[in-house]
Amino acid sequence: MGIVNVTPDSFSDGGQHFDAAAAIAHGLKLAGDGAGVLDVGGESTRPGADPVSADEELQRVLPVIEALAEKSTAVISIDTRKGVVARAAMAAGATIWNDVAALSDSSSLETAASLGCNVVLMHAQGDPKTMQDDPYYEDVVEEVYAFLDGRINACLKAGISKEKLIVDPGIGFGKTVEHNLALLAHLERFTALGLPVLLGASRKRFIAALDAASDGRGGAADQRLGGSLAAVIEGRRCGASIFRVHDVAETRQALKIADAIEMA
Repeated sequence: MGIVNVTPDSFSDGGQHFDAAAAIAHGLKLAGDGAGVLDVGGESTRPGADPVSADEELQRVLPVIEALAEKSTAVISIDTRKGVVARAAMAAGATIWNDVAALSDSSSLETAASLGCNVVLMHAQGDPKTMQDDPYYEDVVEEVYAFLDGRINACLKAGISKEKLIVDPGIGFGKTVEHNLALLAHLERFTALGLPVLLGASRKRFIAALDAASDGRGGAADQRLGGSLAAVIEGRRCGASIFRVHDVAETRQALKIADAIEMA
């Protein structure tokens, strides 16, 4: 799943593809690099981000989705918390709703059921504006598992087919470095939910924090490729099957080599 941020303020590439033409070109490049899914988002969910209106979000994403659906064979995903945006995105060519709020907003369950689209249910503690202020869990793995299990049941009761669902433990969304590491170390726990597991660890801040702790370097978001690949390889070993990444070609190469070694 290649990331197409049509935003001025996303944590890794905010502003680089804010112009629709730039976002379309980036999406087509990611598809050419081998992305099976293009995840288009018009509202940053980085820590501390301010929300944007549905109208603004639609103005950002619809031209991009329409063009990518026309010019690419990749599946299109809409990364949004808003049902009205998801509905318009589906009409424009998207088939997956990637919701960091796990369909917990008002009417989202009903909207997803009526659309019949695939849905990514992601765990987040709090909202993007405040989620990193002081995240706390007694047992992060079991609490995230219980949350996702509850959202799956809510979806089923709303008439959403289980075959349409994907789960995401939400690396970096209301979690400390230690929480993120615990989730990655026990990622196989989430395969017990019986659904595909999506891992979104690409260029996340915990990579820089660990790098800084080891040698003092840290690093800007675009300097976290090594850590991103390490998370993907471990995630694949633990059962994740979808990887939301910025660096598609490099990730595909890493996975090919890891798979070849395993088969040998």
